[in-house]
Amino acid sequence: MSNDLFYIQKIISSIIELDDIEWNYFSGAFEVKEYKKKEILLQADKICKNIYFVNSGLLRIYFTDNSGRESSFHFVPEHDFATDYESFLQHTPSKYYIQALEDTQVVIISNAMVLDGYKKLRYGEKLGRIITEKYFILYCKKIQALYTQTPLERYKEMNKLFPFILQRVPQHYIASYLNISSVHLSRLKNELE
Repeated sequence: MSNDLFYIQKIISSIIELDDIEWNYFSGAFEVKEYKKKEILLQADKICKNIYFVNSGLLRIYFTDNSGRESSFHFVPEHDFATDYESFLQHTPSKYYIQALEDTQVVIISNAMVLDGYKKLRYGEKLGRIITEKYFILYCKKIQALYTQTPLERYKEMNKLFPFILQRVPQHYIASYLNISSVHLSRLKNELE
C-alpha cells in the first residue's frame, strides 16, 4: 500500500469493515495531490466535485461577504476530510473557498467515486452517512456557539477542537473563525496567560 494512502485507509477502516478487494478497487481511483501554501482547492461559485482527505498540512474553509471580507468557517488538519457538502451533494455553486494554509498533501475523492462506493462497497452508504453526520453535528455546534457562547467560551472550545491552532494559523483567521476582531482575540489570549 502506498504511504500516501495509509492514513485514509486507517480512517475508513475505523468507520467500516473493508476487505482487501474493496480497498484495492476503491483506492485505485484516488488521486494524491500537493498544494502550496495559500493555494485555493475550491473556488466560491464553482461546484464542489471532490472531498479532500488531508494527509499532511492544513486547510481553511472560508467565505467572503459582499465587501470581500473573509470569514473562516472551519480548519481541517491532518487525517480529516474537507468539502462543501451542500455543493458536493446538490451540485450547486459553492459559497465557500477551501485554501491550503500550509504546503498540503490531500487524497482527492471525486463525487463519482463516492457514488460508486455506495454501490460497490458493502458498507459504502454507512461510510458516507457517518462522515456526513460528523460534519452536520460539527456545523450545528459551530452555529449554535455563535449564538449561545461568549467569545471566551468559543476561544476555549476552539483550542480543544484544534489544539495546534495558535501555532499554525494566522491570528486574523482565528479571529474571523471566532467572529471577533483581532484586537478582541489579543485581549482573550492575554486574559488566559
